[in-house]
Amino acid sequence: MLLRKGMSIPIQEKERLINCMAADDEVLTVKEVCELLKVHPSTLYKLVRQGSIPSFRVGIDWRFRKDVIERWTIEQSMYAQRARKAIETGVNGEARHRRKAALRGPKL
Repeated sequence: MLLRKGMSIPIQEKERLINCMAADDEVLTVKEVCELLKVHPSTLYKLVRQGSIPSFRVGIDWRFRKDVIERWTIEQSMYAQRARKAIETGVNGEARHRRKAALRGPKL
């Protein structure tokens, strides 16, 4: 809904927006996210610049919704686990076959 000067938000819409905002978790600053993720601020700003971490601006400052950041960290860790598993097993499971062959010993 686009509001023009002099227009007001209908009461039902205001209530919906207030309920939405009340349901959201707290909003974090750069410093708070750095402490949560245990990273340096320059690392966090790099992630923001790359669009890798969910964030939004308030004026010149960056802000982060805590619930979204927590979900993002879980997704990142799940991705890392899948990547590790893919590396360990190799492409198409070739590493597993090589390991079995190594355990069997050399062919005579």
